[in-house]
Amino acid sequence: MKPQAAVVPRSRYLVCEGREIHFMDWQPEIAAGPVVVAWHGLARTGRDMDPLAAHLSAQGWRVICPDTIGRGLSQWSPKPETEYCLDFYSRIATALVDQLGLQRFHWVGTSMGGAIGMVCAAGALRGRIERLVLNDIGPKTADAAIARIRSYAGNPAAFDTVGELQQYFRTIYKPYGYLSDAQWTLLTESSTRRLPDGRVTPHYDPAMVQQFTHHPADYELWPTFERIDVPVLCLRGADSDLLLADTAEAMRDRGPRALVVTIAGCGHAPALNVPEQFELVQRFLAGH
Repeated sequence: MKPQAAVVPRSRYLVCEGREIHFMDWQPEIAAGPVVVAWHGLARTGRDMDPLAAHLSAQGWRVICPDTIGRGLSQWSPKPETEYCLDFYSRIATALVDQLGLQRFHWVGTSMGGAIGMVCAAGALRGRIERLVLNDIGPKTADAAIARIRSYAGNPAAFDTVGELQQYFRTIYKPYGYLSDAQWTLLTESSTRRLPDGRVTPHYDPAMVQQFTHHPADYELWPTFERIDVPVLCLRGADSDLLLADTAEAMRDRGPRALVVTIAGCGHAPALNVPEQFELVQRFLAGH
């Protein structure tokens, strides 16, 4: 595909399963070209995919980057105990691609976004997802890592200034690996909301962690993984505490027999923001 000029994405909203979902649409005018759905992690937003989406869209791909319900600019759930779970997220994803008229597309998912991709590829979107990229997520997650994430995600910190919030993000997301100062600023500004008392806090519904109490087996996905019948690329942060090395190794031999690549210099999860990671994803999606 011939590289194009830098793409300016459209910020869009659709009602999916009765909930308003926000997404960034990179190259929405493409009618018959390759499409990627890029889905973020647990306590993040679709804007985390900006660097990868900017790269792929400049190469002629359309990239759809949703905010999960309860995150970013998407609606918060009025029924957190039943809707903050992989089943409902996959239903939202299906409604989204249906409304966009996407019949065949690829999926790139970081952490929770990869788990949603697995559920969709083995279920409602089987035969429509052509290739699946799992960014530091597998069919089994380490309990200690889930406990670590719940410790900050369920009780989000609040600060007087955006600068303090950015320093907090730099600390808890240090495992992402290298981010430039501009990328840290984007990460912060695209996931900040102001509280009634004027302080700032991460832009998500704290009730989303109810997934782990009401749906404790949500991330036990080996049976789901083994039903997937499309090519899978798994990117594992070399120091990941969520996707353990033995799980990643087992993914090579079970189900779709994933191609596993270890990303040096990061843990959970690689930020998908540097040329080497762009190239890995792009080559895989292109079938190389």
